Amino acid sequence: MKDPAAPSDPTVVSLVHLGCARNLIDSELILARMAEEGLLVSGDPADADAVVVNTCSFIGPARTESEETIRRYEEEKRRGALRHLVVAGCLVQRYKHRLERRFPLVDVFAEISDYRELARTLRDLTRGRRVRSYLASPGLREPERDAARMLATPGSYAYLRISHGCDHTCGFCAIPAIRGPHRSKRPEAVLEEARELIGAGVKELVLVAEDSTAWGRDLGSELPDLVEALAELEGDHQVRVMYAYPNNFPWRLAELLRDHPRVARYLDIPVQHAATPVLRAMRRAGSGDQVRRTLDRLRTEVPDLEIRTTLLVGYPGETAADAAELAPFVREYGLGRLGAFTFSREEDTPAWDLPDPVPEDVAVERYLEVVAARDEVLAAGQRALVGSEVEVLVDERAQHGGEPVAVGRTERDAPEVDPLAVLPGVDAPVGARVRARVVDVDDEMHLVCEPVAEPAAAPAAGEGAR
Repeated sequence: MKDPAAPSDPTVVSLVHLGCARNLIDSELILARMAEEGLLVSGDPADADAVVVNTCSFIGPARTESEETIRRYEEEKRRGALRHLVVAGCLVQRYKHRLERRFPLVDVFAEISDYRELARTLRDLTRGRRVRSYLASPGLREPERDAARMLATPGSYAYLRISHGCDHTCGFCAIPAIRGPHRSKRPEAVLEEARELIGAGVKELVLVAEDSTAWGRDLGSELPDLVEALAELEGDHQVRVMYAYPNNFPWRLAELLRDHPRVARYLDIPVQHAATPVLRAMRRAGSGDQVRRTLDRLRTEVPDLEIRTTLLVGYPGETAADAAELAPFVREYGLGRLGAFTFSREEDTPAWDLPDPVPEDVAVERYLEVVAARDEVLAAGQRALVGSEVEVLVDERAQHGGEPVAVGRTERDAPEVDPLAVLPGVDAPVGARVRARVVDVDDEMHLVCEPVAEPAAAPAAGEGAR
């Protein structure tokens, strides 16, 4: 940590981000607001006079990580290695003033907002002025465009939030209580943000929301209208859709996934379970058969679609027979890109006091069975690509043994959650598209590739097949 006795003008601040891609957008907003207030932003908390922790509170492990991070920086402050500590985001929004008693060395707590007041407060705090120790949210965010962001992603991709909140009442989920009901951003606002990102050189727009497929229904529109408009913007970008709720699926999206050269043939569609009794206990609309019919239709209409999903195991009342459906389901639908987690009992959710809890050791055993099936599918799918040609979007330049290495992803892979494509000996810039041949798969299931052509731009909208 920086010596707090040393002079510092302007004040150096650092942000510690926790949580999902949607929360990362909030972190980028906080960074930009701090810079606007004349604070010098550093990526290394060790250099900082003040640290802002942007917390996550989705499930137990995320909450634990947030609390342990706060305690770590409280200890830095206690031993004199940090002057100021601010805690913001979902944990504060959820637990509000209760956190003040638990973390007495935090200078300021801030609920979710546009973060302008947070930045002004931090500026005044670092200048020795008296500030409010708790910043309440002024209310639900209006569904307008986000303000300028300081991107924390590589220049190759950026997340684009298309709505706020969620109308679903899933028994395990606290997000509606934290983020409020669903509000779609106006298409003009989303397109304006997208143009700025494309103009800054971003090659992939990753659409995120609490429920992407709900976008537009409160505006008399549907998600495919927005995806098509984004894909048709001038530039050499691609659009990727994440967090698509499987029920009331807008099926024209399948046409765009199949036919539009600017829409990635990839869909993140969290189904949570495959057994009807568990889905109903979770308060998920539909049944296991409906989940399968949705995936079957997607596979039929978009034959080479890469599907990513999420499964929750160990929900109260889940039987051995229910859990036994999951591993075969993963294998049947080829779900090698899958996130799995065990049930976390969360206060202020309908599942908080449900009877028939699944013992933790049983839940973990079921989780491991799902993960083993996923890894089996992923390994087979990755190895089947050896010898084929792929296009790699470069996200990172690195060095290994004195040689350059380009690290990126194929169209099959979303940032941060899916496997990488590694190009040893290639010195391509971030954002370049490299046509490459898959020559191997490493121990972590990343593709090892060699270039077969010079870096190329994406096809213009409407040009040719992929």
